[in-house]
Amino acid sequence: MPDQRTARVTVVTGGASGIGRATVLRFLAEGDQVVFGDLNEANAQALLDEVADPARLRFVPTDVTDEADVAALVGDAVDGFGRIDVMFNNAGIGGAFGPLVETEAADWDRTFAVIGRGVFLGTKHAARAMIAHGGGGVIVNNASVAGVGGGGGLTAYSAAKAAVINFTANAAVELAAHRIRINAVCPGLVNTPLVMGRDAAAIEAQLATFQPWPDLGRPEDIAGVVAFLAGPDSVFLTGTHVLADGGMVAWGPRMTGTSDPRGRTRQYVGFTEGTTGRRPTRRPVHDI
Repeated sequence: MPDQRTARVTVVTGGASGIGRATVLRFLAEGDQVVFGDLNEANAQALLDEVADPARLRFVPTDVTDEADVAALVGDAVDGFGRIDVMFNNAGIGGAFGPLVETEAADWDRTFAVIGRGVFLGTKHAARAMIAHGGGGVIVNNASVAGVGGGGGLTAYSAAKAAVINFTANAAVELAAHRIRINAVCPGLVNTPLVMGRDAAAIEAQLATFQPWPDLGRPEDIAGVVAFLAGPDSVFLTGTHVLADGGMVAWGPRMTGTSDPRGRTRQYVGFTEGTTGRRPTRRPVHDI
């Protein structure tokens, strides 16, 4: 573990909005030096302008499916701040939606590329830098309740998040000898642009039908869990996943359908790019 008396160097993917943005701000509040990556450069610039501290916050445009981009993101932290102590692999998208039998293989592959390959590449290059520097480090991967069982999300998204949970466990076993801890956080329904979209009011109105805790999750709630997993109080925690879901899994996930009150994911098939700034694609579902 890095010396907690000194500023840590932290890297966050997908740091320009939602959970990533809240976590960047949380790490800055804890005294860290932060480098974040994102595809949405307008959102990234807004965050840079808000923080207005280039000595502690840096941005690198990053497509987490591109190994050169991920290597450059980690390299910027090492070159700019001397090392990397914490990696939060957060970047994600909604990905492929619609009936399984209508889903395009390319959309399935793109979903896994962002969610699964992105976590692999972030872990690979962060671990390389941590091993080279010595002293260990912490990696936190953003998974989801959707990866824990059925009914928690779209099929491709859920399968990719399940892969993140399993990858986290296996990577933790391999990298423990280097004193690198790896854990995953599994958010439930959180009020972010990626999750809530244009149906935020309709989703929140149905909160009590699929989550026992009476309050909707906030990005800051998940950032707090990530901060705990990255901090000294979780020093003996590795290879596991933490549910931060308002009791959703304990009750039984009921997000499929509920999080799409207008039934778009049953009427259309396509791909959503989340908060990248890229437009989604969709077409009507064929009758079968």
